[in-house]
Amino acid sequence: MNSYKDLIVWQKSMQLAQEVYKLTESFPKTEIYGISNQLRRASVSVISNIAEGFSGKSLKENTQFISIAFGSTSELETQLLLAKDLSFAHESNFYKAEELLLEVRKMLNSLFSKLKSKS
Repeated sequence: MNSYKDLIVWQKSMQLAQEVYKLTESFPKTEIYGISNQLRRASVSVISNIAEGFSGKSLKENTQFISIAFGSTSELETQLLLAKDLSFAHESNFYKAEELLLEVRKMLNSLFSKLKSKS
């Protein structure tokens, strides 16, 4: 692997962030600096931390950034639940983001476990 872009988890996270951006476009305009912004930032944090983890110079650094990425998925999940509960978009509009989020969380958990077993 030459780049973090080759990682399937990074590719899926990119899809997730794109889906979050599409989803938040339909949110109330009063939320542009609220939960819309937070959702977007959390989704970008996942991708960014995967990239940083891949680029890390040590196993410890790799593991730390993957852990942070996983934490950002928990933040994202919580914010999606809140936005859904507040009916910021039709419930069916959340489906693709939720499915991608679950897939990314599983992949990050697996990657984290593999990295930890190497240390």
